[in-house]
Amino acid sequence: MDVRDAVTVVTGAGSGIGAALARRFAAEGAAAVVVSDRDKALAEAVAADIGASATADVTDVTDEAAVAGLVERTLDQHGRIDLFCSNAGVFAGGGVEVDTAAWQQSFAVNVLAHVYAARAVLPSMLERGSGCLLNVASAAGLLTTPGDAPYTVTKHGAVALAEWLSVTYGDRGIRVAVVCPLGVSTPLLLDPLREGRSAASIVAASGAVITAEEVAAAVIDGLAAERFLILPHPEVGKYWARKAADPDRWLAGVRRLAATTPTAADAVTD
Repeated sequence: MDVRDAVTVVTGAGSGIGAALARRFAAEGAAAVVVSDRDKALAEAVAADIGASATADVTDVTDEAAVAGLVERTLDQHGRIDLFCSNAGVFAGGGVEVDTAAWQQSFAVNVLAHVYAARAVLPSMLERGSGCLLNVASAAGLLTTPGDAPYTVTKHGAVALAEWLSVTYGDRGIRVAVVCPLGVSTPLLLDPLREGRSAASIVAASGAVITAEEVAAAVIDGLAAERFLILPHPEVGKYWARKAADPDRWLAGVRRLAATTPTAADAVTD
C-alpha cells in the first residue's frame, strides 16, 4: 500500500510510535491524517506540528461507541478511510498475580480496541472493496515478555486477531498488517525502565532500542511491500523461527535471559 493521497487514522497518536506514524504518513503525502488520542492536548500538538493535512480527535479506544464515533466523524469529513492504524497500547507489569482490573485494562487496550476498530471501519472498506487495517502489536505477541503476563497474553491476542482478519477479509480487498517491534524509545518502555521493572529491562536487553521514527520507516516499507508481518527489529524473525523450531530450547534460553538481566534504572537508553 502507498499512503500517498490516503485518508489515514492513527489511534494513540499523541506520542511515541503513534505520533511518529502520523508524522510519517503526512510526510509521505497522505491526503489526511486523523491524530487520535485520549489526551486532547497531545493530539492537538501533534496535529498542529503536522499541519494542514492533520486533524486532532479525542478518543478512548476502550469505549466501542467512541471508536465508532471516530470512524463516523472521519467518514463524514473525508468520505472514506484508506488506512486505520490501531496503535494504542499499555503495559501492566507483573505475573498472574496482577489484579483483575489490570488484566481487563490490558485486554481492553491491547486487544478489544483492535476489535472495535475493525467492527467500525470494515463495513465502509468492504463496500469500497479496499482498505488497510494496520495493528501495532509487539514482539511479545510472537515471543514473550518475562515479567509482564498481561502484556504478553494480550499482544499474542492482537497478533492472532490480525491473522484472523487477514484470513477472513484478505480476498475481499482488505489488507491487514501487524507491527511487532522489540524495544522502542518511547514512554511505554522508558518509564518502566526508569522504575527498574524487570519486563522493561529484559526487553531492552533483548536487542537494540530503536526510535519511534525507525518503526515508522519500517511500517512504510512493510506497507509498500504488502507484508502482513512488519518487524522493525529483524532479529525478532530469527527468534520467532528458533521458538517454532525448538520451543523447549527457546524457553530455556528466555529463562536464562530473565535470570541474568539487571533491573537497575541505569539500564535506560535515551
